[in-house]
Amino acid sequence: MQMHSAGTAAIRDLASSHGLDIVLETITVNELGLDFQVAIAEAVDGRSWVLRIPRRPDVTDRAAVEGRFLRSIAPHLSVAVPDWQVHTDDLIAYPLLPGKPGLTIDEQGQPQWHFDLESREYAESLGDFLAELHSVDPSVVRPSGIAEYSPAEVRQRKSDDIARVVAEFDVAQSLRERWAEWLDDDSYWPEWTTVTHGEVYPAHQLMDGESNLSILDWTTAAIGDPARDFMFHHASVSTEVFDATIKRYVDKGGRIWPKFAEHCGELFSTSPVELGLYALQTGDAGHIEAAKAQLNPTE
Repeated sequence: MQMHSAGTAAIRDLASSHGLDIVLETITVNELGLDFQVAIAEAVDGRSWVLRIPRRPDVTDRAAVEGRFLRSIAPHLSVAVPDWQVHTDDLIAYPLLPGKPGLTIDEQGQPQWHFDLESREYAESLGDFLAELHSVDPSVVRPSGIAEYSPAEVRQRKSDDIARVVAEFDVAQSLRERWAEWLDDDSYWPEWTTVTHGEVYPAHQLMDGESNLSILDWTTAAIGDPARDFMFHHASVSTEVFDATIKRYVDKGGRIWPKFAEHCGELFSTSPVELGLYALQTGDAGHIEAAKAQLNPTE
């Protein structure tokens, strides 16, 4: 059951009850988040804050893990991450981070890009960040309680997810055959795991031009497949730019395997599986229809 969204006056009062004196007229609300209603507002002292209000009770347990993870990962990264100065069951609040979103969605639901995805500066900035993140010793973040998967578990989990979606939806034969071939081929799959963000794409990246300043939304952080953090980039840029990103990543200490790029492509091809799993979780008719359309697209 989904909680109702809070109005601006209710948001101000909620913030006030946690010691944040917010100016009502400065509150802007973003309703796009599936788990949290998000607002940005200015306090009376002029400082800007991000306020995250849980939409359902079940997101608070995951948020507790994310909060512990952020405290442990922050000292190991050059980019900024959220500093949850308020963290209760009904409100998470942190000072607004530097930079501007690389990607936003306009009122018509269309993506608006705010930097050049094909720039060499962006490729190097992303390679720097991911090499730094993936070099963090997993023991640093393990006590936070984030999910941890061995290389074998990474592969088995993907196999299980695909099997569940295939059992519940009519999935195109071409996709089923593609995924089966990928799952069956050792050469695609990692032989080690790293600390990962899980959803590195420009809506979660706050930029200064083409450079990453801050990384948002670590809800899906885990110790798992490093390719997760490259799959959106692989799907979005030219081969030349992807190769430049990988070269920078390796130069800065990241590790890849021969079929790393191909594995990123196969991972991205399972995006409809993730949507299918989400639709099964929510039971929402709109989500189910969207998943059906992606899992069995008409030619």
